[in-house]
Amino acid sequence: MYFFLSNLSAIDLLYASDIAPKMLEGLYFGKTSISYYCCAIQLFIFCALGSTECMLFAVMAYDRYVAICNPLSYNLIMRQRMCLGLMLGVYTAGFLHSLIEICCTFHLSFCASNVLHHFVCDFPQLLSISCTDTSLNERILLIFSSSVTVPSIMVILGSYLSIFISILKIKVPEGRKKAYSTCASHIIAVTLLYSSVLYVYLSPKSPSSRDNVNMATVFYTVVLPMLNPLIYSLRNKDIKLAIIRSSQSMLQRRKS
Repeated sequence: MYFFLSNLSAIDLLYASDIAPKMLEGLYFGKTSISYYCCAIQLFIFCALGSTECMLFAVMAYDRYVAICNPLSYNLIMRQRMCLGLMLGVYTAGFLHSLIEICCTFHLSFCASNVLHHFVCDFPQLLSISCTDTSLNERILLIFSSSVTVPSIMVILGSYLSIFISILKIKVPEGRKKAYSTCASHIIAVTLLYSSVLYVYLSPKSPSSRDNVNMATVFYTVVLPMLNPLIYSLRNKDIKLAIIRSSQSMLQRRKS
């Protein structure tokens, strides 16, 4: 579990670092322009890491499924070679998906406009300013995005359905509580990510919904990577005790 969490932390750090600096530059210094090649690089990293994180959540759900439904076989199934293979597959699929999407998108001609009504280079906004027929690109975007999100969602739902069935069979209340606690952080993180992503890409593309889409994009690209460490850390007993002890020591210092 900690191996997958360390990869999630690295992805979140790179993910936010790809988006936040340019966004802050525009907010504080008014520099809202971006070059053609910088836009391509930003979008490539944005798409690659976003796809990788979606699939990583599916891998983490499978890891929780094995830990709760097959605890005696956990060390045999989730051995080091298996974990490394899963992560290699996730990174390969994510970056390959991004490379294909980038090649198809930047093969278009952008002569209709040079204004993106967004704070980040993203596929829908780029397709909207192209003077080339984008119907094929839209189909490719839908197919490849679905090939990443749909299997990931199916794995997550299937894993947690099996987990909840197994938890209901546990007769000891303490055992149920421990099993729920093991899954709670991951369920919260998955719900926040997929709800915001699906809202951004499935909401109607209209000027009235543009601000809401931008806010949702800020949430899953900047805010959520900062929340994930808190979501997972606050479920850890050792970290809770450390926070309580540090707060108590601070209060004692103030009193003294």
